[in-house]
Amino acid sequence: MSKSYAYILAITAYFIWGLSPIYFKTIESVPATEIIVHRIIWSAICCTLLLFFIKQKQWWKPLIANPKYIIILFCTGFMLSMNWLTYVWAINNNYMLETSLGYYINPLLSVLLGTVVLKEKMHKLQWIAVGLAIIGVMIQIILMGQLPWISVFLALTFALYGLIRKIVPTNVLPGMMVETWTLVPVTLGWLLFHPNAVSLSTTFWHSDLILLCMLAGPITLIPLILFNVAAKHLPYSSIGFLQYLSPTLVFLLAVFYFHEKFGIEKLFTFAFIWLALILFSLDTYLIRRGGKFVAQ
Repeated sequence: MSKSYAYILAITAYFIWGLSPIYFKTIESVPATEIIVHRIIWSAICCTLLLFFIKQKQWWKPLIANPKYIIILFCTGFMLSMNWLTYVWAINNNYMLETSLGYYINPLLSVLLGTVVLKEKMHKLQWIAVGLAIIGVMIQIILMGQLPWISVFLALTFALYGLIRKIVPTNVLPGMMVETWTLVPVTLGWLLFHPNAVSLSTTFWHSDLILLCMLAGPITLIPLILFNVAAKHLPYSSIGFLQYLSPTLVFLLAVFYFHEKFGIEKLFTFAFIWLALILFSLDTYLIRRGGKFVAQ
C-alpha cells in the first residue's frame, strides 16, 4: 500500500471520529445509556461478521491458552463502555468542548502512564508538555471552581484502556469482539430491569431510530479498521500528528456549529493544552529525525 493511500485511510478514520458528535446528536432522543447498549450489541455483531468474512486464523488461541485474558478483556470492555457513555452523555448535554479537551489531553496522559507503570523514559520536552497540560487544567479549576471531570475521565479511561490492552496478545478486531460480547449479557440485563426503556417500545422499533441506532456498530468499527490498516504503513510520528485532527474537529463543531459557550477560562485552558501538544509533537518529530539529543 502506498503512503498516500494510507494517509487517506488515516485521515478518513479521524474525520469519522471527529464528526461523530453529529451522529450522536441525531439520536439524542434516545438516552445515553441506551445508545451505549446499542453500540455494544451492534458492535459485537459487526465484529463477528467481519471476523467471519476476513477469516482471521486462530485468533482465539492466545485466549484459550490464557483464560485470564478474557477476564482482562471484559474489564477493558467495561472501561471502554464507561468512556463511550461519558462521551455520548457529554455530547448530548452540550459539553462537547470538554470531550475535545479530554482527547487532547489523552496522548499526554498516555505518555505519563507509560513512565509510571511501564517505566518508559520521558524526555524533557515531554515533561514540560505534561506540566503545561496540568497548568491548563488547574487554570480551569481556579477560574471555574470545578475540575473538568468529563475531560479528565475521558482521558484517563482511554489511556488506561490502551495501557491494559498492551497485556493481551490479540489484534484489535478479535479483542473488541471479545470485549463487546462479554458485555452483551450486561446490556441485556440492563434492558431487562428497565422495561420502560425507549428501546423496548413498539414506537422505537417502527421508527427510523432503530436503523440509526444500528449504525452505531459500523460507525464504531469502520474508523477503527481504517486506522489500523493505515497505521501499518505510516510512520509513528505521522500518526502522532494526525491524532489531533479528531479533537480539533470536535472543538470546531462545538464552537462554530453547535455554538457552545467558549469563555476566557476555557480559552486559557485550551491555550496551555495546545502549547503542550506542540512541544509533545516537536519532541516526537525530533526523535523521528534523529534529533534525540535536542529533546533530552
